[in-house]
Amino acid sequence: MRVHVVSDVHGNATDLARAGEGADALICLGDLVLFLDYADHARGIFPDLFGVENAVRLVELRTARRFEEAREFARGLWAGLDRDAVILGAVRRQYREIFDAFPTPTYATYGNVDVPALWPEYAKAGTTVLDGERIELGGLVFGFVGGGLRSPMRTPFEISDEQYAAKVEALGEVDVLCSHIPPDVPELTYDTVARRFERGSRALLDAIHRTRPRYSLFGHVHQPLVRRMRIGATECVNVGHFAATGRPWALEWRSPGAR
Repeated sequence: MRVHVVSDVHGNATDLARAGEGADALICLGDLVLFLDYADHARGIFPDLFGVENAVRLVELRTARRFEEAREFARGLWAGLDRDAVILGAVRRQYREIFDAFPTPTYATYGNVDVPALWPEYAKAGTTVLDGERIELGGLVFGFVGGGLRSPMRTPFEISDEQYAAKVEALGEVDVLCSHIPPDVPELTYDTVARRFERGSRALLDAIHRTRPRYSLFGHVHQPLVRRMRIGATECVNVGHFAATGRPWALEWRSPGAR
């Protein structure tokens, strides 16, 4: 059995259309939308609306952790525009292209920049959306937890630690723990380019210690200090920044009854 796993697609529909080749299924760990690319400031909803120069300025403020200044700067640019309507229209265009690129079967959960309310409009037959839910693939149980935790970035799908922990608890024991954000381990949450710690989940870390899944798979941190580490019996893997690499991470195992 072979599955390919991607995260942080951020608008890369071209490579996504090929991401399932040679696999029995594709797993997507969220962040389909591209609002602002920290590596290429010309890409995303923000520079499309306000230009590259303003995108560079916003990235500079955020990278310097001057979040209130960044919000004030952005508010000035949005003045006179219906922000919610403009963003929603741009997100819909991206979702249409991304969901059309998903192969069959795809199992997907939300990232912190996603808009879950829109997913039912675009998830076609063959794409299963899971959040706080489990599936069985080739004899292994996969559990999915979507979204991110509240942060100074104030991205669209950030929830409280308590809400997130409830979704983790609902999974019970699984073989593969799939989430958008990593467990709360410094080496896994530090982004070496953005030069900051992203939010990781203590509930995920506690579940790893308690239930000992074979794998913990996640994304969110685009340039992590460590991409892979072992916590007890669990192999923790950042599956990569798919928008930049265009390559899925592969998980292979021998399913029961296979020869």
